[in-house]
Amino acid sequence: MTEGQSYDAEAGAALLDMLVESEISTLKQVPRIVRCIHQWFMTNTDESVEHSLDNTLVELTDAHPHDVVVALLRCAPSCDRAAAAMWRMMVTTSMTTKKVFRELLCVLEDWPLHSTSTCDGDQQDVLALAATRALWEILQMPRFPRGLKVYFPRLLLALLFQVVYSTEQMPDEVDTFWRECQEEGGLPTSPSRFIVLTVKALLCRLGYRLVAFEVERKRGWDTLLHAETHHCAMGLLAREIRVVSRHLNASVVSYLVELLSRNEPRCELPAMAFLVEILASPGPNVRAESFLQLVPRYLQSTCSMTRSLLLKGLNVICDTPWMVPKMRFLVQRLTDLLQDADMDMVRMTLSVLRKVVRDPSVPISTPIALQLAERLQPLFDNESWYVRQLSVSIFKKVIERVANDGKKLLKTLVHQSLLPLIFHVFDENKAVAATCRDTLLQATAFLKKEKLRQVVLRDQQTEAIGECLLVECRSRAAEYLGQSLTYVQSPQDSIREAAVAFLGVLGQHMRAQPEKFRLIYHTVQHATKDSSPYVQRQALHTLPLLRAAAASGSSRSRLQELQSQLRQAWRRRRPSLWGNGWLCCWGSAQD
Repeated sequence: MTEGQSYDAEAGAALLDMLVESEISTLKQVPRIVRCIHQWFMTNTDESVEHSLDNTLVELTDAHPHDVVVALLRCAPSCDRAAAAMWRMMVTTSMTTKKVFRELLCVLEDWPLHSTSTCDGDQQDVLALAATRALWEILQMPRFPRGLKVYFPRLLLALLFQVVYSTEQMPDEVDTFWRECQEEGGLPTSPSRFIVLTVKALLCRLGYRLVAFEVERKRGWDTLLHAETHHCAMGLLAREIRVVSRHLNASVVSYLVELLSRNEPRCELPAMAFLVEILASPGPNVRAESFLQLVPRYLQSTCSMTRSLLLKGLNVICDTPWMVPKMRFLVQRLTDLLQDADMDMVRMTLSVLRKVVRDPSVPISTPIALQLAERLQPLFDNESWYVRQLSVSIFKKVIERVANDGKKLLKTLVHQSLLPLIFHVFDENKAVAATCRDTLLQATAFLKKEKLRQVVLRDQQTEAIGECLLVECRSRAAEYLGQSLTYVQSPQDSIREAAVAFLGVLGQHMRAQPEKFRLIYHTVQHATKDSSPYVQRQALHTLPLLRAAAASGSSRSRLQELQSQLRQAWRRRRPSLWGNGWLCCWGSAQD
């Protein structure tokens, strides 16, 4: 077929056709035959002659799809005219189409090289980009290949990941190969742009032309071509796809979960971005339970963006009520995330936790309740109002749901929360203020501080609430002083005003402790120069009260000293005084 006159070549082709048909199962030289057929297509331009080996190629592909596909990718990686004709012939018949796409997928999913061997012992690697080039030629066919729809989800994702990988690394062999392809003309300057063209062609052939258009309109394809933003483009494409087909969504989720279960960190971020957006599609076919299996592993990822996407996915799953009980095993891991330095991560964690802990079917054990209470309190003062509200609302649920054996241990932490909650009742954000008031009522009920609870219910003045708090919890005055001094530095005017008002009440209770009283007085005095006129006014109103308390405390101290002296005198001279009838002095001393 490769030598001699055309008559001899045609005779050889006919003989080969007959031999393949009769001995196809025992053939050991399939790659050599494929190369021979490719050369036959190259040297014969007459259509009648060119197609004389079509049946041979189809029979060979049906019996040995792996060897045929790999051999053709090796002998014609740039997909010349002859190779394009062979690919089209191989996918036009129902018995070979699926087999060809399956073999192409194996190559497409490995970047940049697919390691394989054929029956002749050849172990030369195959370029994934060569398979993309072959797929591009198949997509140009006027007739729709039937097997394309079956493998569409995996083909789409394999191509998308190729774009991602090619933006991050371009090996020398790929670069050299692409320069050779460009010499044939008509191809983009970079492999990544060619792969994007192939993705668009695939979408259009499967009837998703509108998806490709929307992504183009939102500049998603350009975003995909940059390593820093490719995960954003993956998310955008997934959002456009998820409304198309529920069955397609389920297939994509299944494949992505399988992919992320492997140890392939290079596909971690784009795959997670795509998966999370697909999870947002409604319907039972979306395998959310499979996604939950990935959570313990990827919550420990070194990539903060991956962890963020994972939490976004959990938030989506939480919106399905029957899925929440299945997340109970994550409560401990989510609690640990509250110490993350990234506040966006903490915010998303709180959002998931709130949905989980409010479900009555999810138990909150004593150790977790204590950890949650301890880690939530520092978030009460977060600069984000949403974080403040979420942390306080979860704290309320912890108080409500803690097991009986943990109530005694939780009391100390609830006591520590009282004053912060009181101050945030005056939070500038109304939603936070309302949540804090509800939580404060729950905390006072938990601690059995009924008088304080009643004051909170009927009175919104800091002085009245603070006075009752100090009466109910007198032994914690020193602790309250430390907390108040922190809140005097709050960025919120209303909270600084409440802190100054409380210091006035606290100072009256601590007038017998000179050092602490002086600290309170100087703090209030400094507040008269506050940037807020409301804080200044509260400080000017509080100072006279502190002076009066100081004067009262001084007079009382002198009276107590006189009483002490009288007692000492009575003890020393009681017999003589008794004899002289000084009974009234004894009675006064005792009083």
